[in-house]
Amino acid sequence: MADGTKKPPVAAQRAGRVVAVRGPVLDIEVEGGLPEINEAVLVNAGATTIVAEVQAHLGETLVRAIALEPTQGLWRGAPVTLTGNPVMAPVGETVLGRLVNMLGDPADNGEPFGPETPRRPIHRPAPTIARQTAATDIFETGIKVIDLLAPLAQGGKAAMFGGAGVGKTVLVMELIHAMVSGYEGISVFAGVGERCREGHEMLNEMKSSGVLDQTVLVYGQMNEPPGTRWRVPLTAMTVAEYFRDEKARNVLLLMDNVFRFIQAGSEVSGLLGRMPSRVGYQPTLETEVADLQERIASVGNASVTAIEAVYVPADDFTDPAVGAIASHVDSMVVLSRQLAAEGIYPAIDPIATTSVLLDPLVIGQEHADVAGRVREVIEHYRELRDVIALLGVEELGAEERRAVGRARRLQRFLTQPFFVAAAFTGAPGRSVSVADTVAGCRAILDGECDDWEEGSLYMIGNLEEAREKEMAARKKAGKAAA
Repeated sequence: MADGTKKPPVAAQRAGRVVAVRGPVLDIEVEGGLPEINEAVLVNAGATTIVAEVQAHLGETLVRAIALEPTQGLWRGAPVTLTGNPVMAPVGETVLGRLVNMLGDPADNGEPFGPETPRRPIHRPAPTIARQTAATDIFETGIKVIDLLAPLAQGGKAAMFGGAGVGKTVLVMELIHAMVSGYEGISVFAGVGERCREGHEMLNEMKSSGVLDQTVLVYGQMNEPPGTRWRVPLTAMTVAEYFRDEKARNVLLLMDNVFRFIQAGSEVSGLLGRMPSRVGYQPTLETEVADLQERIASVGNASVTAIEAVYVPADDFTDPAVGAIASHVDSMVVLSRQLAAEGIYPAIDPIATTSVLLDPLVIGQEHADVAGRVREVIEHYRELRDVIALLGVEELGAEERRAVGRARRLQRFLTQPFFVAAAFTGAPGRSVSVADTVAGCRAILDGECDDWEEGSLYMIGNLEEAREKEMAARKKAGKAAA
């Protein structure tokens, strides 16, 4: 070194010991130079080794780390090894068809990954703007209300926003069913802070549909430490980036639930003693969301398409976490508790739901015009609901009564039985092409269905099915009258 002193040996730099344990928070005294922020350290806890991640420098020889595994039984003075790297996640063909935890260890009782399995750091920068390519190819889902009002982009980001129990997970599972069957690419599912039961159901769903061999499931469930739940999306993103960048394959990235990622970050922030920000969230909220969301991008000929479920706490769409996520997505699908209460499923709000792709240059003039008219008619109906509740629909003028009837028929036409819910509803699922959806909505707007029963349009596929249902109902009514 310049002052003539010897540089400490590598072994001395790479060791330390635990000096304090407060739940998942570990204070570690290190020998030699301080490790980098986000560097992984290995704590020897006797029979097990606990992986932790450095989060703060407290002094010249002291760092604070968050454990990514339970710390029961850990003692002060436990030896620590500094790895010099972030957490390294397994990637490549060997992880396909597997369920892994946040550290990349198998969680499906399968064979562990060998040393030949490539590994990549879970922390890496987003691709530069110069490398990214724009996303304009439409991802057809077969779900009428989404394809009509919030078309998804291949290589884009779509988020399903909704409170508790309005159907986010069912909608995401239906999108998986719709896309995976006709999707030529890799699927990566990140289960962030979700229930163990949902992970089991997802694994069985993938097995039964025969797509597990092209899917990677990464889970950090709600019974795991906050540091684990906080880093699950990064592990899933690392797997997706490997296939995008090194194999040039399209990737479908599914996350349920991104709010739990923010919630885990808030827990970690509180454990580290940081001053809370607005509504009690962590002061680093926007940075953490941006670090994750900006990595979801198309590069060259390969894309990462993200579909994310987002829990809305107390149905408050002004919540800072919801706003932070919404600012990064291309398509916003908003689920409404009121529509769910009325039996409109999927309970997607046609007014609040939107997409940057809802543009005539992308989807065509006819589609854009019909979508605009659908919104206009349903919005007008909402304005009249208070009048109808007070005075009844009979007090409206003929033109307004006609508009109300069409709005109600549109709402029912945009309902749809789901494949993944067939076991509960008893109705087989339906997938409808964009052309059939647009044609059906246009026919209702033009008055072709004004004399139909509203029930004929409820929970069906295309308009032809509704027509058959209406004819059957009329025939039955005619026989009853005779």
